[in-house]
Amino acid sequence: MDLIKAYLLGLIEGLTEFIPVSSTGHLIVFSSLFDFTGDRAKVFTIAIQFGAILAVCWAQRQKLVAVTLGLFSDETSRRFVKNLLIAFMPAVVIGLLFHRAIKTYLFSPVTVASALIIGGLLILWIESRQRQPRIDDIDQLDWKDALKVGIAQTLAMFPGVSRSGATIMGAMVLGLSRQSATRFSFFLAIPTMFAATVYDVYRNWNLLARADLPLFAIGFIGAFLAALLTVRALLAYVARHSFRPFAWYRIAFGGLIILTWQMGWVEWTAL
Repeated sequence: MDLIKAYLLGLIEGLTEFIPVSSTGHLIVFSSLFDFTGDRAKVFTIAIQFGAILAVCWAQRQKLVAVTLGLFSDETSRRFVKNLLIAFMPAVVIGLLFHRAIKTYLFSPVTVASALIIGGLLILWIESRQRQPRIDDIDQLDWKDALKVGIAQTLAMFPGVSRSGATIMGAMVLGLSRQSATRFSFFLAIPTMFAATVYDVYRNWNLLARADLPLFAIGFIGAFLAALLTVRALLAYVARHSFRPFAWYRIAFGGLIILTWQMGWVEWTAL
């Protein structure tokens, strides 16, 4: 049963990591629903993010290879890397300062539900504003735009906000097109998720056991496969559609969690 839960949670991680619905929020909710909680579960939900990271690296490999090869000879490649590092730094600072408090007090389904609803309302508001994008390609970003997007990403430290949601919506408010905001969110996810995953696994290394290796492996596989499909599908989707359906989903899902909690139908527990 634990292997089945691990694979399902891996799929949930991969399906939700790069769309604006909060993968952490979904993992907290479904881990509670599956009765898959405790210290081991916390490490598991962090470790399987490696699968999602690898998926986005593979899906965007052409750009990553081009940037790597041009790092010492192409100004556009150097600017791209510099912008990623600048956008990444606010998450480093906020994460190091408030990591323990966030993990201790905010990882509960009801907290997540509230963030889902509020985030959904914000997405609807942002999508309702008429704007003409001033940036159609991520290579057009300057360091100030990158820093602002990075600051927006720090809102996702609150479980349920959604890292991709905060990044994409923040970038759109700053003037990026829907497609360029989504692509930059993908690339910014690589250093952000990698650093957060390594940091959390290192801090909780004593909780890992060799017997848990199959559990982590199957969760990793599920996350990789689901994320690979999601990244490709999302880029095709945003070319012709808005993010409103995701906003309504957030509101409905968050409302359902709060309703079941209030009515006592589900005994929600913290991860």
